[in-house]
Amino acid sequence: MTNIRRALQAAAGVGGGSTIAAMAFGNGDEGRLGLGNETQYTSPVMIGAKDTWSKVGAGRKGAITVKADGTLWTWGSNNKGQLGDGSITNVSSPIQVGALEDWAQPSMSFESSGCVKTDGTFWTWGSGATGVLGNSTATNISSPVQVGSLTDWSLANFGDYHGMAVKTDGTLWAWGANYYGPLCQGNNTTTSSPVQIGALTTWLTVDGGYAFTTAIKTDGTIWAGGYNTHGQLGRDTTSTRETTIGQIGALTTWSKVACAYATTAAVKTDGTLWAWGRGLNGVLGDGTTVSKSSPVQIGALTDWSKVYGSGPGHFFIAIKTDGTLWGWGSNSAGQLGQGNTTNYSSPVQVGALTTWVEAATGSNFTIALEDS
Repeated sequence: MTNIRRALQAAAGVGGGSTIAAMAFGNGDEGRLGLGNETQYTSPVMIGAKDTWSKVGAGRKGAITVKADGTLWTWGSNNKGQLGDGSITNVSSPIQVGALEDWAQPSMSFESSGCVKTDGTFWTWGSGATGVLGNSTATNISSPVQVGSLTDWSLANFGDYHGMAVKTDGTLWAWGANYYGPLCQGNNTTTSSPVQIGALTTWLTVDGGYAFTTAIKTDGTIWAGGYNTHGQLGRDTTSTRETTIGQIGALTTWSKVACAYATTAAVKTDGTLWAWGRGLNGVLGDGTTVSKSSPVQIGALTDWSKVYGSGPGHFFIAIKTDGTLWGWGSNSAGQLGQGNTTNYSSPVQVGALTTWVEAATGSNFTIALEDS
């Protein structure tokens, strides 16, 4: 248990004390930017004063964060209780969820939220539709409820209506809506409790978009299953659904993956950036708006470090090894931070800072953490 706790604290930055600025830009409706209003901002604006922000996630209309002291904070739309404060009232500035200081890995979906704690337990709240909370019900819950009783969860993410997670033993799990097969069970049966994908213990990370799942193994291979009408599974097909998880190509050099609504982006170990799936609004970042069913490289640079996809939207945000922040795709509300609402089909830098450390993307807004 101690090893699990230490690993999760290290991943979340818990235990540190550096002062970080949380910056927001894009659509401000329902308080999703955390700026105390519902104003649209097309360039980054700081949320309150600098604080010890550590990890951040975003959903359709809200955000979830963990501070270095292990406290959990949320803001934005709360119509299904996804802010976890026991109410269904929208909040336009960060509020603390409970008083506990053991939160580590936050995530948010369409109208649901979840977080892995430092003790390896997993908790969810918000909309229970399609079983996306993973707690064996389809009921909305406005405060965190534990998923099962296990203490071996490592990380968890959401698509729009399904969840997926990797455990500390390297197994891969999923739950929720399954009409298009994102649970990768060989069927389209929805389940409200986590089910294991295969029997392997070599999974490293996982993310999902609208009804599809993409995961990377410890050997550097990348795999996907679910909805595929735009080629978002990267398997050189555009079938309606693939209900089992299948490998994308044969390479063993993938390190990070992120999913937008119907598009996937991933970083390789050599620092190159790739994308595939729907090309709407330039979300592939390859200078076109044409969909691709196999990975295409975004530019020729080898200094990409992290990438974040907007599950409910059509854009990506990425951080380079030099700490600069970049975005591409839909910019309808200024979510790319360019001071305008023009779509971009190739990556554009957000400002001139070189101190960005973390980001999260909602339907048409971005929250990013900056350390200067």
